[in-house]
Amino acid sequence: MRNHSRYVLRNRVLRELAAIVLILSAITAAQDVASFEKRITVKKLPNGLTLLICERPEAPVFSFFTLVDAGSVQDPMGKTGLAHMFEHMAFKGTDKIGTTNYAAEKPALAKVETAYAAYIAERDKTVGRDEAKLKQLEQGWKDAIAEADKYVVGNEFGRIIEENGGEGLNAFTSYDETGYHYSLPENRLELWAYLESERFLHPVMREFYKERNVVIEERRLRTDSNPIGRLLEQFTAAAFEAHPYHRPTVGWMTDLNSFSATDAQKFFDEYYVPSNMVVAVAGDVHAAKALPIMEKYFGRLLTRPQPDETTTVEPPQDSERRVVLKEHTQPLYLEGYHRPDYRSKDDAVFDAITDLMSEGRTSRLYRALVRDKKIASFSAGFSGLPGIKYPHLFAFYAFPLPGHTPEEVADAIHVEIDRLKKEDISDEELKMIKTRSKANLIRGLADNEGLATELATYETRYGDWRELFRSVDRIDQVTKADIRRVANETFVDTNRTVGIIETETGPPPGGAQHASNASAAQEGGR
Repeated sequence: MRNHSRYVLRNRVLRELAAIVLILSAITAAQDVASFEKRITVKKLPNGLTLLICERPEAPVFSFFTLVDAGSVQDPMGKTGLAHMFEHMAFKGTDKIGTTNYAAEKPALAKVETAYAAYIAERDKTVGRDEAKLKQLEQGWKDAIAEADKYVVGNEFGRIIEENGGEGLNAFTSYDETGYHYSLPENRLELWAYLESERFLHPVMREFYKERNVVIEERRLRTDSNPIGRLLEQFTAAAFEAHPYHRPTVGWMTDLNSFSATDAQKFFDEYYVPSNMVVAVAGDVHAAKALPIMEKYFGRLLTRPQPDETTTVEPPQDSERRVVLKEHTQPLYLEGYHRPDYRSKDDAVFDAITDLMSEGRTSRLYRALVRDKKIASFSAGFSGLPGIKYPHLFAFYAFPLPGHTPEEVADAIHVEIDRLKKEDISDEELKMIKTRSKANLIRGLADNEGLATELATYETRYGDWRELFRSVDRIDQVTKADIRRVANETFVDTNRTVGIIETETGPPPGGAQHASNASAAQEGGR
């Protein structure tokens, strides 16, 4: 009886705290909107590039996020992985940084491309390939690389940033976009503006084939030697038969072994145009001083036509698709349902379902599969697989515990999906969804890097950074009926793609080393 009273008291306290958090979150969010209105400056330059500055003088540092609205969806056919490859090239310097003598390096790099084109032309002959000539051409290409490498100053771009107090130098390529970011002391703003604009004004494809080998190893580690990576690649390819989402961001191996520095330059010229870029800065910067500096440097980027990003539309799915891998690793169950892109009127409803099913230890999937039935080590559901810019997937997954199967966790997930379809969620669940959306917004803006990223993303996707705050308002308007309606419209058997890893018994192929590689890949994956 005493334990029961404690349980009732705890729940009462939690409900009261939730109500308080709801009120405080609403007040704080409103204050943030008003505050950001005063502190944010947006300027679209004549060349089409958008600059965004958020003044936040809490500490004498700033962070930035450069968003290029092009990702692996824009990879040309036969050249998958090219968007990701250029991201690597953006750290190799310019015609002034990373070279001892660019006047001599430039023709040397041109000779590399000429030699590579000749080598590839012979290598890819389907009839009449001359093996002796092929070896000769390959050696000529390698000799040209060695000659060009004589002028390289390795990692000079990164060293300059590090020597000036830079931290967090990094980038990423997704299906939808490419992002670049790091942080610097506030008195290095002009240096940053020069460096960041310079690498998109005068990029040099130096050490391209050396870096291409790094990407090839990345693919081997994160996909080819990683069961989860292989499943995701095959699952996505099955779910998207027509749309470019079916192609891997890292690229197919044959493409990685074929595309050239010339191809990377063409990709840059087509997609890294000012009108396709947003640069956001957040931290101890004053717009009155910072904006002229940023205009001076980013205004140098040449105006070029907006790229055509038309893609094939994925046709409606009319039957379940399944991918099953038998691996010497822990089992996994994954399923995905096609849903509209992020501009859908129901986008906030999908966000609400994500929160309900996956947010913390009180989420429905965690309670059902992990806590109560004890059949999974983890389970969740989420939107955004593999991106959000185009129609994509709402996915559910679970890792079965030893002694339990993917089919068993699939049945448990479907029980929870059926609940969504047949029963309204509780008032308390709906209230907590809306409370957490406000709290998550506040947490996401807590540091300069997160703030710059969010502002650049919303400015790119909606043309207005304020949509970041309006997203909370949209979740506030979600009803129980909306959740039931969207669940019934979306989570349909014929709209489902299933991916399963079944645990194989017996010794793994390739012995212990293969298993070790797979384990290392899983630990090192994104």
